[in-house]
Amino acid sequence: MEIMDLIRQRHSVRRYLDKPIEESARNVIDDYVGEIRKQSGLNIKVCYDEPKAFQTLLAHYGSFRKAVNYIAFIGKKEDDTKVGYFGEAIVLKLQGIGINSCWVAVSYSKRKTPIELQEGEDILSVVSFGYGETQGVNHRSKRYEDVTEVNGEKPSWFDLGIEAALLAPTAVNQQKFKIVCDNGKVTIKKNGKGFYQGIDLGILKYHFEAATGQKVEVIK
Repeated sequence: MEIMDLIRQRHSVRRYLDKPIEESARNVIDDYVGEIRKQSGLNIKVCYDEPKAFQTLLAHYGSFRKAVNYIAFIGKKEDDTKVGYFGEAIVLKLQGIGINSCWVAVSYSKRKTPIELQEGEDILSVVSFGYGETQGVNHRSKRYEDVTEVNGEKPSWFDLGIEAALLAPTAVNQQKFKIVCDNGKVTIKKNGKGFYQGIDLGILKYHFEAATGQKVEVIK
């Protein structure tokens, strides 16, 4: 399936069926996460059939139901953009094998996870995953002109990159970013203050680059 099809199809899903991940799908996930570990240098843990992390009031108020599978991204604060970039690659891989997911910032308990942290490490974010009760819905989105700044001529692929970026998940759907095209050079940067913006910028970078095949710079 083409990457833009996956980007358009994928929506955040917080409620899952009481259905375990099959062994064949686990093998695909574990192999791909292993590849991402090597590429990124990130410490990434996959937890299956582990309900404790989402047995919290925050998870309840966040509408998480039967969230027993998740991927934890562990590192230092400065790794946040890398987490967003490589984590979104995993999210879209999950979508490609028919598994729903949701980026999670605070609606889980770090203390209840079985993950042992080294000194200086933290769980920067997790992605819950499973077979969704639904396939999710489109999120409210800003307009093209709200998130772009173009100086000089823009490349033919720029608009496709913006479409992909506007479909990217961001914390509480804040979409506080600006994508600047300066005579063909593209930069993604923050636009105002918000939550977990480093991770958001990494997700945006992955969407833009995966859709267009072009490299972009991130300014945190």
